Amino acid sequence: MRNYNTKYVIRLTPEEREKLECLVNKGTVAAAKRRRAHILLKADATEGSGWTDAEVARALDVGLTTVHRVRKAFVEQGFEASIAPSIVRGHRPRKLDGAAEARLIALACGPAPEGRARWTLRLLADKLVELEVVESIDKEAVRQTLKKTISSRG
Repeated sequence: MRNYNTKYVIRLTPEEREKLECLVNKGTVAAAKRRRAHILLKADATEGSGWTDAEVARALDVGLTTVHRVRKAFVEQGFEASIAPSIVRGHRPRKLDGAAEARLIALACGPAPEGRARWTLRLLADKLVELEVVESIDKEAVRQTLKKTISSRG
């Protein structure tokens, strides 16, 4: 992997350095945040030349890519973004909260609609929208919600 030290040079202000040292020495800090703080402190070029990515990675037992990402975030997005946890892609908030789940289970366990032998996922999704429990919902969200419940649909 290339050495990105020349492209993403970290120069901490005394205030930033003090914040990072507090994070590192504090007892109740998330491990990932503490690790990023260590990376920034080791890579700081204000006091000397700063460590290379390989040296930081070896000393802190992290990957080169991790060191590079922290450097890049510091230079491009600033101090706070470089120590903040990264956003997990693909995670969406749940469509159904506890009350909405209870309504869904009650529907699924109740009698099927007229002319039907049982509830389908699509019918349940449509009924939740009709009852204004949710604005919109996919049958897959209904399936996953019912799957994680212990109760039987029949």
